[in-house]
Amino acid sequence: MLSPVASPIDALDVESFDAIVRHASVPVIVDFWAPWCRPCHIMAPELEEAARRLPGQALFVKVDTDAVPDLASHFGVRSIPTLAVFQNGRERSRVTGARSAADIQSLVAPV
Repeated sequence: MLSPVASPIDALDVESFDAIVRHASVPVIVDFWAPWCRPCHIMAPELEEAARRLPGQALFVKVDTDAVPDLASHFGVRSIPTLAVFQNGRERSRVTGARSAADIQSLVAPV
């Protein structure tokens, strides 16, 4: 079982992504981003802040869509940044566009 940490984890390949999402005991917020994406860079500190505010309540994962295009393709990510929330190994919700830390935190509110 993966323990939640207070900063985002980089998923470097499909296997590490699958392991993280499948074994997490809390919701996983996945940030699909790319190095050339200005809104992604603007949102990065907000994602970090949300991770710091939710230790033990959520796990944050960053997926560079240029480095791991198979993941973006598999999940049908068409624009970035995209935040997808996974729980119990399945995608629960998704939002597109840069978000504030408070908005990101609200993604893990109970459904």
